[in-house]
Amino acid sequence: MTNTIVGLFLIALLCITVAQGRKTLHPNNDWPTSSVVINDGVCKTMVETQGYTCEEHEVITKDGYILSLQRIPTGRFGKKANKQPVLLQHGLTADAICWLFNSPNESLGFILADNGYDVWLANARGTKYSRGHESLSPNDMDYWNWSWEELASYDFPAFVQYVYNNTGQRIHYIGHSLGTLMGLAAFSQGQGLNMLRSAALLAPIAHMNQITSQVLKFAADAFLAEDQYWLGIHEFIPNGDVATKFLAGICHNLNLNCGNIIALITGPNCCVNSSALDIFLNHGPQPTATKNMIHLSQMIRTGHVAKYDYGLQNMIHYGQLFPPLYDMTTIPNEFPLFVSYGGKDSLSDINDVHVLLNDLKDHDEKKLVVLFKEDYGHLDFIMSVNVKQMIYDPLIDFFNNN
Repeated sequence: MTNTIVGLFLIALLCITVAQGRKTLHPNNDWPTSSVVINDGVCKTMVETQGYTCEEHEVITKDGYILSLQRIPTGRFGKKANKQPVLLQHGLTADAICWLFNSPNESLGFILADNGYDVWLANARGTKYSRGHESLSPNDMDYWNWSWEELASYDFPAFVQYVYNNTGQRIHYIGHSLGTLMGLAAFSQGQGLNMLRSAALLAPIAHMNQITSQVLKFAADAFLAEDQYWLGIHEFIPNGDVATKFLAGICHNLNLNCGNIIALITGPNCCVNSSALDIFLNHGPQPTATKNMIHLSQMIRTGHVAKYDYGLQNMIHYGQLFPPLYDMTTIPNEFPLFVSYGGKDSLSDINDVHVLLNDLKDHDEKKLVVLFKEDYGHLDFIMSVNVKQMIYDPLIDFFNNN
């Protein structure tokens, strides 16, 4: 009964916001939509300011999205990369800047470049620097007709193919959060494996029905993302009016202190660099498709790693009543994997990660490295002041061995 009341309350708030006009819900004037490389993009604002060489690249997916990709081909002191390419994929509501938040001595993008790796930073569709499309605008509802399924089947292979074509070398892949789901889904389908050397999964997301974030669990159980989609809101803006009102309603009705909303969602991060967090908040949590949020909600409710559930239309899309599953056990046992997760993470929950590791129980033990950090929350893997020593140094050792 409580869920029903809260759901109706939040829908009412949403209806009021919708009545204020579509432009309020989709303030795309604040976002670049051109396919032209942005002059004040990641290279200019985050990389070159630290003394590194940086290149801006564009990648076009098979379904027409124009994606931004940055390359750091040298270390801080101009030494050209002498090791393999590494492709870094950010998580939900983030973009490539997440690998550059901290100082050069603490940020994975810079650390890899200083260690001789050819660094490539991906920006998934819909984020600030990947708003282009061959025929659609972010103001078009069809532009947002995707979920992580498309990120895995279009964005991921497009990035991998582009880096491989430009370097002629097989690639190390690093994903954080949703970036790990993109990789795992692709690997289970055999995508890109012939162009990859290994993969590192930081705070991995796959099975999700045991997450401990009360806020996200409630939002999934109350079908709040579906309500947004039904009302015509196809772009989900994390710090927009609608999301803010939703969050306030959830916090009030669950009697939660939302003074530290990041901890409520990600878990209590032990060691996040406050300066890095300020950069993240000032840069702005990145938009995603509301359909993507629905897909993640489906995973939270069911525990299945499956394609998007269209309900009664599944027969039309898949020729079967239920969406096909992504089978993690099909990932080749000899493919090198580095998996690192935290004991305080509310999104990549310990129990869910253990289900994933059970899927990988037949993996070649010489090709699977598992690193557990008891005090780490979800953001510690990209923003912690001690993440280099705790995670990145072992990760680089793993790359050196593969």
